[in-house]
Amino acid sequence: MLTDSAPAFLGVTRSIGGRRWRLRNTDDRLALALAQQAGLPEILGRVLAGRGIGLEELEDHLNPSLRRLLPDPSRFRDMDAAAERLADAIIGNEAVAVFGDYDVDGATSTALLNRFFTSVGRELRVYIPDRLKEGYGPNAPALRRLAQEGVKVVVTVDCGTLAFAPLEEAASVGLEVIVADHHLAEPELPRALAVVNPNRLDETPGFGQLAAVGVTFLLVVAINRRLRAKGYYTADRPEPNLMGWLDLVALGTVCDVVPLTGLNRALVGQGLKILRGRSNVGMAALADIAGVAEPPGAYHLGFLLGPRVNAGGRVGQADLGTRLLSTDDARLAAQIAGELDRYNRERQDIEAGVLLEAMQELEHVPDTAALALVARQGWHPGVIGIVAARVREAAGRPSFVIALDENGLGKGSGRSIPGVDLGAAVVAAGQAGLLVNGGGHAMAAGLTVETAKLNELKAFLNERLAPAVEKAGASASMGFDGALGIGGANAELCDKLELLGPYGSGNPEPRFALAGARVVQADVVGEKHVRCLITAGDGSGARLAAIAFRSVEADLGPALMQARQTGSALHIGGHLRTNHWRGEKRVQFVLEDAAQPGL
Repeated sequence: MLTDSAPAFLGVTRSIGGRRWRLRNTDDRLALALAQQAGLPEILGRVLAGRGIGLEELEDHLNPSLRRLLPDPSRFRDMDAAAERLADAIIGNEAVAVFGDYDVDGATSTALLNRFFTSVGRELRVYIPDRLKEGYGPNAPALRRLAQEGVKVVVTVDCGTLAFAPLEEAASVGLEVIVADHHLAEPELPRALAVVNPNRLDETPGFGQLAAVGVTFLLVVAINRRLRAKGYYTADRPEPNLMGWLDLVALGTVCDVVPLTGLNRALVGQGLKILRGRSNVGMAALADIAGVAEPPGAYHLGFLLGPRVNAGGRVGQADLGTRLLSTDDARLAAQIAGELDRYNRERQDIEAGVLLEAMQELEHVPDTAALALVARQGWHPGVIGIVAARVREAAGRPSFVIALDENGLGKGSGRSIPGVDLGAAVVAAGQAGLLVNGGGHAMAAGLTVETAKLNELKAFLNERLAPAVEKAGASASMGFDGALGIGGANAELCDKLELLGPYGSGNPEPRFALAGARVVQADVVGEKHVRCLITAGDGSGARLAAIAFRSVEADLGPALMQARQTGSALHIGGHLRTNHWRGEKRVQFVLEDAAQPGL
């Protein structure tokens, strides 16, 4: 928790990145008690306390267990009806299709359901819409085509909650639709056999933070239970090991930027263990081509594997990610992983151009605006989500990037900051008649808007978000868990930090400050990054390798280079990580910000 009234941490009121540094507000006695109970250094007790962990929650946080945290799927509305219908369809060998989304959450959800059907001896028709031609979510032509193919039941994953007209069309052609989704719902639900969504307004609270793949996993658990009760499994047809697919759940959960707390934390923690066993040949091939040479963690899922899975839906073939995650053919997996890697490089080139223009547009957004909304014609809709995240980083505010087309429509993608529910604001805009469609969750949202209504939408979202943005107070601040001496930033501390992971939304990676450090080496690597060697200013001789990603074109990179030349001291802020290189384990400081002492 950060507070506005506390003194600036280390006296930094305006860093090189333009931020005020703040120390997380923690109960010192609780922090000490947590550290003592867990047998951890006191600074890690501060990390735990700063994330709202109390003594009663400590065990679940350090050792998240699915046995303790996984709910009975029947607690969710419509779950039993969905599981019963799909179990009967499997027993009766009816034609079933899954309609998935093209992002990582959708691809993992689709692959998970596909693997389950394959494991129980049934075929599942997989349909992933084309981002540019069909857009997001179920569409009537696709659903009619599935009905013409003989499909009886369609499961929509990571979509469908707001697909009123398409699902009405599906019902008219005889399709029974089951929605497995997590996006925010309206009071009215679409016409469907079942809508399984923890964010239904009439749902019992407690699991609204699940990603769609988490919801899909619970659906699979429920179907499996019904099949067991109906005597479907025999000695010749054994029950599948559902836990073996948690690597898919982990990938989708991390990449959808949902909070890594509670059940999500257990799903990701257990999923990472499965991932390290390389049982999914598609994920193993993707890790190989991404150069992951160390035990994968949440960082690798979010920044190396996820973007490659996404690349197919963004600039390539929409179903490539699902096909990769569903196959057991190592040769095919290597081929698809190579295609996704090439598409990812193409995506990076397109993204660079859009990002440059988006930053130009950002210069015209008032500093007082709650929302950084930028729009321009000609932007590729497949990269606007990634660019929105970059704009948010630069603006320190919720951000929307909207690609306008020649037909008077704009497709937008938004990213938020902690404490500001962007998805709810988009749903409200839709209810106010400002959108063609839209939806999302707290940290990410998407929409389609008529260009003529763009200014009205901008005004609506700014007014709606302003109180939450002001309360979040994150536009010009950076939170810290404490200060470290360079000598204390060692491998032992890194190992203990890993016990508090996985890190992500809701459980942010600990950020520490190195006070009065000196940069003794600094050079540019990979065109955009600055690699440093920093030393303590106390004459102890302790040294620490550091890197500042994407800093060359920002203020931070030149400031580090200048500090090396002048020998001046800097307060340095960032994350402590373990870097694996050629079989050797090294400590590295990922540098995010710096400040001149006294400023």
